[in-house]
Amino acid sequence: MNSIKVAGKSVTPSKLVCIGRNYVDHIHELGNEIPDDMVVFIKPNSAISNELNSYHQEPLHFEGELCFVYQAGKFSAVGFGLDLTKRGLQSTLKAKGLPWERAKAFTGSAVFSDFVAIDRIDASLSLELSIDGDVAQSGGVELMMYKPDDILNELQTFIELEDGDVVMTGTPKGVGVIQPGATFAAKVIAGNEQLLAHSWQAK
Repeated sequence: MNSIKVAGKSVTPSKLVCIGRNYVDHIHELGNEIPDDMVVFIKPNSAISNELNSYHQEPLHFEGELCFVYQAGKFSAVGFGLDLTKRGLQSTLKAKGLPWERAKAFTGSAVFSDFVAIDRIDASLSLELSIDGDVAQSGGVELMMYKPDDILNELQTFIELEDGDVVMTGTPKGVGVIQPGATFAAKVIAGNEQLLAHSWQAK
């Protein structure tokens, strides 16, 4: 089983619960309709990786996300996650009305920074992703259609979250193809405070 680092300790999530289409500008970016209800899908533990790959049967796209660890009935830590997507395959599956798992839940499709403990979540919590020094994505709680508390409350109506599970809360606009050799630098910020920074080089 794959693990993540939470406040310096190794934690093994049983699953990753992902929220899709949670930023209006990103919905428009991909030409999708604004959903009537929260879009939820699951990635298995085997999706977790420390390596950022640019290719898995087809070129991969990146989606930077604020991610939260669930512990003791609440979100206890925040990190930066990359939801890797086979966009070509996803488009084919969507056109046929089929599930997305083949495009979203493959091995290595969830790449995480370390997670840092948090006491509260407010509208100032945000992410920034730069690629080769240029900002590609920025956004956060203020721009989310469903805020973290809303997400947690909704999930608990139909799925049991286990301690250590990760909830990925969707991506702001600016997604794109991962280029081999590119340097991805991620930050999570709360107000004027940088909570964490992490970088990867795409393979």
